[in-house]
Amino acid sequence: MAWPAAFGALSLPLALGLNLLLTGYWLLRRWPVALLPLVVAVLTWPQLMRGLALHPLYKAEAGSGPQLRVLSANVRIFNVYPQLRNEGLQSSRDFMQWLAEHPADILCLQEFYNEPRPTRDGTVFNAVRHVGTSRQRQVFVSKTLVNGIGGEFGMAIFTRYPILGRGTIRFGKLTQNHAMWADVRLPQGDTVRVFNMHLQSMSMDERDIVDSYSSKSGLQAKGRGLLRRFRRGFVARSTQVDTLVRRIEASPHPVLLCGDLNDFPYSYAYDQLADHLQNAWATAGTGVGASYNGKLPLLRIDHQFASPRWQVESVRVRRDIPYSDHFPLEAVYRLPPR
Repeated sequence: MAWPAAFGALSLPLALGLNLLLTGYWLLRRWPVALLPLVVAVLTWPQLMRGLALHPLYKAEAGSGPQLRVLSANVRIFNVYPQLRNEGLQSSRDFMQWLAEHPADILCLQEFYNEPRPTRDGTVFNAVRHVGTSRQRQVFVSKTLVNGIGGEFGMAIFTRYPILGRGTIRFGKLTQNHAMWADVRLPQGDTVRVFNMHLQSMSMDERDIVDSYSSKSGLQAKGRGLLRRFRRGFVARSTQVDTLVRRIEASPHPVLLCGDLNDFPYSYAYDQLADHLQNAWATAGTGVGASYNGKLPLLRIDHQFASPRWQVESVRVRRDIPYSDHFPLEAVYRLPPR
């Protein structure tokens, strides 16, 4: 897919929304004219539902099989950097405590940070111990960098159940943008493969984006740099998601995929994953499902996907948990017997 086509994907939600408005307008004014936009609306309805899910009365069909509660979150290194800290490291403590007490059977965390040994901050950032041992969770951490005090950067999968196998998926050189997987044995005997991903960011400063559309001078000053970053991010994610899809296709077990896609529901990366898996929000959510905690509105860049065999029972964005620039996403699944 050529990268300029990504700009068309960004404008698709607006085009679909305008078409719906035209349909309503002509239905009220001159209904025969509304037939064409109505047909377009019907044909593009699945595309519209990618970005605006409408399941206010969704209730999963009653079924048998193990139920699994899954939480995914970009934890922004638990605010360890000085510019992210607050007094007494309270946001870091509160975030880890919330994760430790959450009833999820599986936690997939991106931008994970862990200090296995005490430092000048004591044991505040020993995330493996704080998050994992309170409920005796198994843990798999993929480490991409270790700093001067022994702090570990990467991603993590926590689970209540045995981990039978595990691995890291590199996208070239191992950086924070990679994926990991763990084979988890459920109590009923099924084994599922859990993928945790963090795809390439566009590395765009939020203030630069706001400046670029706030004024002509802002666009002139920031536009070209933002365009270059957009291009680099799109090209990188396209390659990364192709690698990830090949691993999904090779999985011998039902798949759950969580993570920070850093892309929109109309993007190439989302499209490739949706061709193989069902998106939890598109299946059972209501509304936009915005997961970005910042000034840019309506951005759903954090996702959970599942193999068709899974039944999505519920999904929600935890907008009440404000400790990162991403809100956590939680969902409940059921795996019917074969």
